[in-house]
Amino acid sequence: MRRVCVFDVNETLLDLSGLGPEFERAFGDASVRNEWFAQMIQSALVATVTDAYVPFGQIGGAALRMVAERRGVELSDDDQGRILRGMRQLPPHPEVGPALRRLRDAGFRAATLTNSTQEVAEAQLANAGLTELFERVLSADSVRRLKPAPEPYRMAADQLGVPISDVRLIAAHAWDVAGALRVGAAAAFVARPGKVLDPLVEPKPDVVGRDLAEVVEKILDLER
Repeated sequence: MRRVCVFDVNETLLDLSGLGPEFERAFGDASVRNEWFAQMIQSALVATVTDAYVPFGQIGGAALRMVAERRGVELSDDDQGRILRGMRQLPPHPEVGPALRRLRDAGFRAATLTNSTQEVAEAQLANAGLTELFERVLSADSVRRLKPAPEPYRMAADQLGVPISDVRLIAAHAWDVAGALRVGAAAAFVARPGKVLDPLVEPKPDVVGRDLAEVVEKILDLER
């Protein structure tokens, strides 16, 4: 069965290391971006679990302030603005464009599903030169529930005109993969450096690869 491939965006397709210079400027340490993004995800999960919807960009700003307070750093409005604006200009991981074209040329449908707002998602993909490779750009903001809540995945299936079982979510985050699997979609895990699957989540995704190129080849082999 040939499923519709639905891609997460941040870290899965786009490289957060592009924010390194802004974090170096604001915190004196480019690697703080990893702490910030982890805090951002934690805060998003808290908002989702407690039914207190907040747009992802606002969560990003709050997470920045939390990291700055934790580290005793005075974060200026200018520094915060540079980092948050930088999210719109992240470069793609180097293998992403060729891998997506390989999938397209094999006849697979592809869309994105992100926690970012529609405006931010469209800007990100346009800046990365990836827009043409997707038939739809979908945002969890449209259902006011962030992944891994069930609603965004179901919305994606509805928008793409297929049952949830015909969706394959592709992500570099264990929590995103878990959300898709639990709602009845298939999943593929992009095991980028530092990314591992949650051993408590069953079933496991049937596709795991070190980068998107490897994931796409395994999808082609499995669903050809």
